[in-house]
Amino acid sequence: MILIRHGQSEFNAHHDRTGEDPGIPDPRLTALGRRQVTEAAVRLKDHPVPLRRVLTSPYTRAIETAEIVARTLDLPIEVEPLVHERAFYQCDIGTPRSRLATAWPGLAFDHLPEVWWPNLDETHDQVELRCRNFHQRAAALPDWQHVVVASHWAFILQLTGHSAQNAELVPFDPTLARNARRAG
Repeated sequence: MILIRHGQSEFNAHHDRTGEDPGIPDPRLTALGRRQVTEAAVRLKDHPVPLRRVLTSPYTRAIETAEIVARTLDLPIEVEPLVHERAFYQCDIGTPRSRLATAWPGLAFDHLPEVWWPNLDETHDQVELRCRNFHQRAAALPDWQHVVVASHWAFILQLTGHSAQNAELVPFDPTLARNARRAG
């Protein structure tokens, strides 16, 4: 399984420059973010195991990341809410399911509630529970070695212990035991 952190978002561009939350709910990728993901997707073409599908967080920046990967590799996309970001900043306010379904009519969102994201005070323990649940689900997937997962910094950090940069590719073997990690 390959985890990919979304490319640079509008939030990341502002926050990295100023250290401040710009107050942008569910931001999109920047032009730089789209280029970062395109470069990562091209590298995935040479992955030693053929990739068959992309799982993505329901946040816009992750879906846009998944779209670039899927288009580059000709893969289907499935929305997986367990891999969403730790809800802490304004960028972690999501887009309602009905609006996501309108924006991406080719993707299935019917398994999500209308408001699928948590309040902006998601705890370490809540993220850890999501990581454990995803880890178990991923290990049970018969094709886990053929899956790319578009996710977020805090989720990837807590799941793997690695602080991923934008559009970084992070290998993850869900059949191996993991220790609980503390993100942020």
